[in-house]
Amino acid sequence: MKLNDTYEPVIGLEVHAQMLTKSKAFCGCPATFGDEPNTNVCPVCLGLPGALPVLNINLVEYILRMGLAVGCRIAPKSIFARKNYFYPDLPKGYQISQYEEPICQDGGLEIDTEGGGKKRIGIIRIHMEEDAGKLIHDVDADTLVDLNRCGVPLIEIVSAPDIRSPREAYQYLHKIRQIVTYLGICDGNMEEGSLRCDANVSVRKKGETSYGTKTEVKNMNSFRNVERALEFEINRQIQLIERGGRVVQETLLWDANQNIASPMRSKEEAHDYRYFPEPDLVPVAVDEKWIQKVKADIPELPTLRRDRFVIELGLPTYDADILTAEKGIADYYEEALDALGRITGNGSAENAKALSNWVMTDVLRVVSEKKLDIHQFPITPDNLAAMIGLILDGTISGKMAKELYEEMMRSGEHPKVIIQKKGMVQVSDASAIEKVVEEVLDANKQQVQKFLNGNEKVFVFFVGEALKMMKGKGNPKIVNEILKQKLQALRD
Repeated sequence: MKLNDTYEPVIGLEVHAQMLTKSKAFCGCPATFGDEPNTNVCPVCLGLPGALPVLNINLVEYILRMGLAVGCRIAPKSIFARKNYFYPDLPKGYQISQYEEPICQDGGLEIDTEGGGKKRIGIIRIHMEEDAGKLIHDVDADTLVDLNRCGVPLIEIVSAPDIRSPREAYQYLHKIRQIVTYLGICDGNMEEGSLRCDANVSVRKKGETSYGTKTEVKNMNSFRNVERALEFEINRQIQLIERGGRVVQETLLWDANQNIASPMRSKEEAHDYRYFPEPDLVPVAVDEKWIQKVKADIPELPTLRRDRFVIELGLPTYDADILTAEKGIADYYEEALDALGRITGNGSAENAKALSNWVMTDVLRVVSEKKLDIHQFPITPDNLAAMIGLILDGTISGKMAKELYEEMMRSGEHPKVIIQKKGMVQVSDASAIEKVVEEVLDANKQQVQKFLNGNEKVFVFFVGEALKMMKGKGNPKIVNEILKQKLQALRD
């Protein structure tokens, strides 16, 4: 959707990431997704009288990882607040959150812009909070309440209003997802709601510095829906202003089926919640020793890993982007690369592209089609490396490798075991290949004459006939070399 280029959007994103802790934020109930409704609850997460919350230390550990990964300043002391509002899925009538004194502030991350450059998007704050429950609207117009999600630990990542296009918003959200999954603190699944995004959107004429009236867009459950919803809302605001109307501060819900955002509620003020200090929880104290310990445990992050793949392995940026998009894929690739280096005796750079081609095409095709986690992929990194090693040393041809790959997918066996069973070894014996080439040339004298008369396209025919006679087991490189020698001899 083309946007009116006399205006520019001003976008800020609020991203909620559900933490991969085993238990909830302030009680011992399981934080698992998909269990029977209202089974993972207790007096604390139900807000029953006299039940007191106890902070899950892993929630603090996880938010510190995220804050340090995006360069935030870590507050030595942060406090919790009660975010008060009434809704049927909130039995306590408030969420425990952070307001005036969040634990992480003043960070940022870099995204790739549409023009090929880099842009820093500021992160104002990252704070801890608990999730609310879930309302389920059934076909009989009844509304059911599942409170399993009450108290599930979240972090909220609030960006600065630095985003200037729906595409930049997509890139920023993608980078956030990459970071939280690399850190192992969130699975990043937007469809299941473990990564959720709300957007604050306003527009202004290009060159203006003051902000327009903003709206909030919710219910965007995929990266593509974030982009589409923002395109819709930006155009809606521009068209409204162009007609002489006025943007009203309100919350809108995105409907992916109809591709429209509809008003949910109006907002008279910037904050429609009331915050009070949480009296049942002490402040969170983080000392320098704790910060340094968390820093030491942070893995190599996606941007650094991508740059290393380009600089050290000589991979094209396109390859490196795909291979490092998911931590599991990048880990699989590097494990296979190490194994291939042991097999071939070559350094990583010599093997990197050959392996990259297989992972990006054949491996990721299967993972995508079958909706597998890379850990469920039946070919281990060692076995994939062993197969590519057999291609590189001439034991099998590229065509044979495709057949071998499919058999490895079915059985999970080592490629050498399958080759032995099926007799798939490539023939590289020059004398055996020479004999076949001579037979091909003797049987196709007419085509030989065409070649000698200048029709060099016939050469491909000879190669095909030789490989056919050898049932695909002939080494194509040696077949080509011997054919060239024989045909040159006939010319001479």
